[in-house]
Amino acid sequence: MTIAIGNDHAGTVYKFEIIKYLEEKGFTVLNFGTDTDASMDYPDAIHPTATAVETKKATFGIILCGSGNGAQMTANKHQGIRAALCWNNELVALTRQHNNANILTIPARFVSLQQAIGFVDIFLTTEFEGGRHQNRVDKISCAG
Repeated sequence: MTIAIGNDHAGTVYKFEIIKYLEEKGFTVLNFGTDTDASMDYPDAIHPTATAVETKKATFGIILCGSGNGAQMTANKHQGIRAALCWNNELVALTRQHNNANILTIPARFVSLQQAIGFVDIFLTTEFEGGRHQNRVDKISCAG
């Protein structure tokens, strides 16, 4: 499975650890984020990450910025993207189970590295429940 990852300067340290974790688990990782802590504009990393998921070059995406808000807003501009901002385990599980999220957004300044890696694990191992939730997910897109 291929995972796209994107980050701004606030998420660089976490990104490298998440990539290491994913590669140890056998995932292929597409890195669209910055590799430094020099200030940069998060959309420059998030748009290519979302595009990789949108075009099926990656199964899922992981995006990181300081609060997670800007990254999530940017990713959700793409049709077919359901980026979810999560800061605890329950939210991560529910966004996969009920919303079929395909991009996990991590607020790097508000969670620990250990929590972030745990979120990634939950996100990638939790299945969408479908059923009554599928009808709701089908209504998310604005594409006509």
